[in-house]
Amino acid sequence: MKKIALKLLCSFIVLVPMLVCGQIELPPIFSSHMVVPRNKQIPLEGKAEPRTTLTITIGSQSHTAKADKNGVWKVNLQPMAAGGPFVLQIEDDQGRELTLDNLLVGDLWLCAGQSNMQYTLNMLRYKETPDDNYDSPNLRLCSVWVDRDYLPRKDVPNAVWQEVSKETARNFSAVGYFFGKNLAREQEVPIGLISSNLGATAIETWMGMDVLKTFPQFDEVTQKVGKINKSFKTLDTEFEKFRKKWDDKYYLKGPGIEGKWYEEGYDYSNWEECTLPAFWNDFGYASHDGSMWFKRTFDLDSVQMESDFNIVLNQIDDYDRVWVNGVQIGESFGKSNFRNYSASKDILREKGNILTVRVFDVGGKGGIYTNAFWGNSILNGTWKYKKGVSIDSNRFPQPEVSNGSPFSHPMLLYNASIAPLHKLPIAGVIWYQGESNASRAVEYGSLLPAMIQDWREKWNHPKMSFLVVQLANYRQEDKTPTNSNWAELRESQMKATALENVDIVTAIDIGEANDIHPYNKKEVGRRLALLAKHYNYGDILKKGPVYKSHSLNDTSILVEFETHGGKLVSKDRYGYLRGFAIAGKNGEFKWAKAELVTTNTVKVYHENIKNPKYVRYAWSDNPGQLDLTNAEGLPAFPFRTDNFELGTSKKTYQYDPHAF
Repeated sequence: MKKIALKLLCSFIVLVPMLVCGQIELPPIFSSHMVVPRNKQIPLEGKAEPRTTLTITIGSQSHTAKADKNGVWKVNLQPMAAGGPFVLQIEDDQGRELTLDNLLVGDLWLCAGQSNMQYTLNMLRYKETPDDNYDSPNLRLCSVWVDRDYLPRKDVPNAVWQEVSKETARNFSAVGYFFGKNLAREQEVPIGLISSNLGATAIETWMGMDVLKTFPQFDEVTQKVGKINKSFKTLDTEFEKFRKKWDDKYYLKGPGIEGKWYEEGYDYSNWEECTLPAFWNDFGYASHDGSMWFKRTFDLDSVQMESDFNIVLNQIDDYDRVWVNGVQIGESFGKSNFRNYSASKDILREKGNILTVRVFDVGGKGGIYTNAFWGNSILNGTWKYKKGVSIDSNRFPQPEVSNGSPFSHPMLLYNASIAPLHKLPIAGVIWYQGESNASRAVEYGSLLPAMIQDWREKWNHPKMSFLVVQLANYRQEDKTPTNSNWAELRESQMKATALENVDIVTAIDIGEANDIHPYNKKEVGRRLALLAKHYNYGDILKKGPVYKSHSLNDTSILVEFETHGGKLVSKDRYGYLRGFAIAGKNGEFKWAKAELVTTNTVKVYHENIKNPKYVRYAWSDNPGQLDLTNAEGLPAFPFRTDNFELGTSKKTYQYDPHAF
């Protein structure tokens, strides 16, 4: 899950401005090839030369807008029926024009979550099958570049709308693409998919301040952010002004800076050795605040020498400045931010490149502390180090900087990557996330529905469809029934379906024991499309069997299922069913035998358990091969009938400034 995190860090520092043509600008989410929401008034706000008059036309509509003294203009596009293509033409009274062409009017769906939503066909190394083709003229794809902020933004940093081709489809969310392809193939309504997701992220990163404030476990974060009450852009601007005096007077001082320990030719052979990543508390400097210098060498092969070289140092507490072969390649501030630098090929050599990192700690722990999960040889391993300047952290001026991990810090991704989308009406959300919250699975049962309701409120769409992917089977099969965080998380995901127009598909049968990113995203997308066709387009509901009720007798438990229009089916040639566990009043579960007894009822029993009281199904990280489906071939959902305290029931979010 965390292997793709590195690939996304670059997006946090690459910001593309509004779509610009001359002096006429539109937010990035508006561009050629997009899908405009049908039957909805669309607020359109852009910029132009101050006090100019603009004419905006699309289809049979024509609007006039006046740019104010700051160049801001606004207009509301009137509702349009599904169809297209259309051209959006904007012209000012000076003859400047901006044209968006090939627009369709239809339904927008948001594809959100963590890496299993974000994984593309290329990342999966997906191989086309004979029934695959990329002919989907009614489907459009939009990828949002995620970013972070303390406050909700008006616009996403960048968004790219594209028609479907082999290249664009293979670089889009695989789950999203297959979902959209299934919808567009059977609906006359054009479908637009907006992909805004990031691997390894916890749900709280996608939740806004308003909803987080209803949960006391987030008080430390919400109160701190509320007190700061500034955007990252404002903080960055203020910090640049602050540095004009702070650098020379306080920060860039000490023997390392004055002695130029970063220069080529500096002799550091007598420095001590340490192993990174680590805090320097771990090697005897717990009381030291100030700078610590680190050096190591690295070699490159001829292929690597052909381009600039990436230096990934992850999280550093608190500040850093980095040199390669005596040339500064970057600096960062904020203990939770991720460091991703590039060394120009012009300064590199094949052998003996010298990497120098000055780490500056202003209190508490200091160090280069986050493991390189993707096996970055530059970070992990043996380094030379030497203590630099010491400071009194109580007297050292500490500027407020934009700071927070995109993977774990509450609200940051929501503010920059979801909140700006609220002005665009959407038909619904497909959501694939939860792996990063499995250690707090019970808590997730409260967070997910709260997030759904908050998103609906912000979109002003109280019954907006919200379709969830339940976690797939993962890790090795359990030899005996046992506790499972993933099973608890699946139960929490299922609880969200108590909300109207919230539903779920399970991937309990198509996961892979050794890969947290299972290959078969095609089937996940198809199952999600089956739900969307029901909730948004009038088809009958098609989903797997769901536990409905149970009854006890002396030797077995009869479990009744809601089969959603079809009978229960066993894929086993003898009609037996795997995945069931049973327990008596002592609560000790054993794998059970199970068989179909009616079209919607399963009998579960164990020869050594008399008067059974509880039954569980697929209650495991990976329950192995399962047989129970409905006539549509859709698998039954995991469940339990007991109310025993779960292993994660007392685990809730706790703020950690050094969280990944």
